[in-house]
Amino acid sequence: METQIHVPVGSPVIRKIPVFVDERNVTEGAMKLIKELRPAWDSSDVKTKLFTDGTTNKLVGCYVDDSPDDVVLVRVYGNKTELIVDRDNELKSFQVLHANGCAPRLYCTFLNGICYEFMQGDALGTQDVRDPTLLRLIAREMARIHAIHAHNGCIPKPNLWIKMRKYFSLVATEFTEQASNIRIQQEVPSKVVLEQEMVWMKEHLSTLGSPVVLCHNDLLCKNIIHNSKEGHVRFIDYEYSSYNYQAFDIGNHFNEFAGMTEPNYGLYPSREMQMEWLKVYLQAYKLFTKNTEEVSQRELETLYVQVNKFALVRQMLTDAHSISCKLNPAVSWYTSDISFVFSQGFSLLLGFLGSHPSQILLHRF
Repeated sequence: METQIHVPVGSPVIRKIPVFVDERNVTEGAMKLIKELRPAWDSSDVKTKLFTDGTTNKLVGCYVDDSPDDVVLVRVYGNKTELIVDRDNELKSFQVLHANGCAPRLYCTFLNGICYEFMQGDALGTQDVRDPTLLRLIAREMARIHAIHAHNGCIPKPNLWIKMRKYFSLVATEFTEQASNIRIQQEVPSKVVLEQEMVWMKEHLSTLGSPVVLCHNDLLCKNIIHNSKEGHVRFIDYEYSSYNYQAFDIGNHFNEFAGMTEPNYGLYPSREMQMEWLKVYLQAYKLFTKNTEEVSQRELETLYVQVNKFALVRQMLTDAHSISCKLNPAVSWYTSDISFVFSQGFSLLLGFLGSHPSQILLHRF
């Protein structure tokens, strides 16, 4: 069973506004919410900006010229995204992270979305995460989140295997078009094979000793906001936040160095860059959890091995997520085009690392 994120006693109650926003006309629905959240704003003065980067949700920012820094974001959930995303857990993550200074304010929920504070700064790209200064800021911020303890005193369990099994359960095995059936049989392993792979990985990786911590789990470059005036970075979008393996969250981020649309795994961080990143991370994590910044070479090497093994598992999870979306007709927000080759990213990453998955997972680098 998944370990639920526990919101601290005394946390503000989330306001609920009974408004449904039509994703075909987000601006009109957003204005109804703004009247509730910013009653002092003259509706004729409110300006909107539609953000187009999202793949699953619609997002619009609302503001007035007199208060340009007070931007209210209205996010409308994509149709059927609740099959993939635990919305209740997302809200709890939002609350816990905000209570610890790691997330913006959550203004309200509405029938099919949420409203929250805009975080000032610039979203990063694949070159930015390699910058020595930003690299250190990112490592420290991740350590700060990982150091947030479970408020109810429970020993959290990793969400990785639960999430992967859920994705596999959503995969459709039969389609009305014969051509689609043939192609899927050729390109996508059966559920039995996929679950066997998962069991094998779980047996091995569970013995590595990676701590289970509060993780972001989706640290794409664009989910990192750099505020140059304040000199810090913050992470946004908590749809997949949960308790998970520390090394998985880091390995997931390292995968994102390659980019999303057309991944270039030649950009996967070198050993030297990883060791620099991991040292900064461990110093910050130990300072937050043990009040010391002393990091041994053994600790550094151990984390390096764990991270690179979990980087491969992250690719397996991404594949599972992709096929559950692409091959499930109910998930209408995802593309219906079945132009998908299973484990392409997995194979590309293996090509960069230069080995077979079983050899890498059992190797100490």
